[in-house]
Amino acid sequence: MLMPKRVKYRKAHRGRRRGNSHRGSIVSFGDFGLKALEPGWITSRQIESARVAITRMMKREGRLWIRIFPDKPVTKKPAETRMGKGKGAPEFWVAVVKPGRIMFEIAGVNRKIADEAMRLASHKLPIKARLVTRSDVER
Repeated sequence: MLMPKRVKYRKAHRGRRRGNSHRGSIVSFGDFGLKALEPGWITSRQIESARVAITRMMKREGRLWIRIFPDKPVTKKPAETRMGKGKGAPEFWVAVVKPGRIMFEIAGVNRKIADEAMRLASHKLPIKARLVTRSDVER
């Protein structure tokens, strides 16, 4: 599963997910991309699950790029713990995604396979997403 090798600070603030994504909003590497339509946190498990769905659909032909990385730690306190006593321990890692962000890109497959692969991947993610092509963005 994806996670940083090391971080400067062990625990991070939650932050807020306002506005649209300006960086990473163009299909740069492949021919087809999966674009986020709403903001959200995507965990490393969800990214891995979507990656497996895409590669299985493509039958390991073509190429896949993962354009998001879970670099934000999310902490949790144990169940049935009273309030206070500080912030909980880091439990998992998330990637902060804003609308417009290209999350996955693929190349080397036809439109039909790309459409189905991205559809399967979008079902694994907690946010709405749609397939975009390189030509959609250039217009």
